[in-house]
Amino acid sequence: MRNKVLVLVMVLGLLVPFAFVANAQIEDCGSYTIGVSNSFVGSEWRTQMVSNIEQTAELFRQAGCEIELVIESTDTDVQGQIQQIQNLLNRGVDAIIINPGDQTGLNSALEEAVAEGVVVIAVDQEIAAEGVINATIDQKEWAKISMQWLAEQLGGEGRILLIEGFVGHPANEARMDGVAEVLENYPGIEVVGRESGMWDQATGQQVASDLLASVPDVDGIWTQDGMAMGVLIAVNSADLEKRPVVVGEARAGYIQMWNDTLTENPDFQTIGVVNPPGVGGNGLRIAMEILLGGTPDESQFAGPFGNTFYVPIPYAVDGENFADIYSLYAEAPESFTLDGMITQEQAASFMVDGAPALQVETLQPGWQVLTDEQLAQQAEIVPEGGISTEMDMGS
Repeated sequence: MRNKVLVLVMVLGLLVPFAFVANAQIEDCGSYTIGVSNSFVGSEWRTQMVSNIEQTAELFRQAGCEIELVIESTDTDVQGQIQQIQNLLNRGVDAIIINPGDQTGLNSALEEAVAEGVVVIAVDQEIAAEGVINATIDQKEWAKISMQWLAEQLGGEGRILLIEGFVGHPANEARMDGVAEVLENYPGIEVVGRESGMWDQATGQQVASDLLASVPDVDGIWTQDGMAMGVLIAVNSADLEKRPVVVGEARAGYIQMWNDTLTENPDFQTIGVVNPPGVGGNGLRIAMEILLGGTPDESQFAGPFGNTFYVPIPYAVDGENFADIYSLYAEAPESFTLDGMITQEQAASFMVDGAPALQVETLQPGWQVLTDEQLAQQAEIVPEGGISTEMDMGS
């Protein structure tokens, strides 16, 4: 039951009210085989992404669909991910949800999937393969939010370090473009060191420690999710006359360390912008809309390749809402990433007709670690419409 449209959908979670979709339904959902391609397993974020896909598939089963998941997930390079794609095509999948590890290297393999009529959902990245559709948060805007916050905290002047993810990875490159765009407006801020922390906590900690030991008079550090906790450990452990302002991450371990740091330093300020692993389940929702007959609404396209559906960034944790967020995630596993999901109704909003084909329950962000009471509290705390670089991030 393969659709002839390739859809590369990268959805990094618009946070929405948690409800059941109640529009007109199809009578027979049918049977589908969904492939998943993931080329990096060294991050709990990716584990959550896959678990969200699995749980969303279960919700479709409860709604009457027969869903078989075929998951290819391992640490690999471009050629290895091409092999994952080929393996999934050999299994006769109806759709592929892929987190692409390269911006151009997978294009031919994905275009082969287009030719075979497979719906391909790419999560987390934007790529330009012929015939694909990307749907994601804007990674560039995601980075601009925290970089703008840092620039304002520094009063537009100072010496900063940049600790980035995998150089060449699509999300990292978009984020670093966002950082550069903000810095263009602040000539008084000087980048005095830039290294890759490879989206790894231990590597980020070591890189930060080395830079702090070799670069004098650092006023601020901008980094990304996966590394920020290591960077904060390095700052807290260093014997510094002046403590740099640091950008953080929306991960439970960082939230908990934030609270500990406040005990020692009540003036401590940081920010964590949510980069939700709910992207995986969101991608499955949009894939199913396509498989059930939906046509992507091209009038909503945006992005550098003119083929992207952008959804809002869920929210950020800062000084204004920290206490509320900490109260929810104080006991959560350190590796757990704060999340965001879309409803089936919102998945359908990317289609021309805009009405969901099926009633499917919505996952609630934090479903893995929060109680029902905490989930209800969270729904009251976080914004429904997402955030942008234009909003006031607070102190």
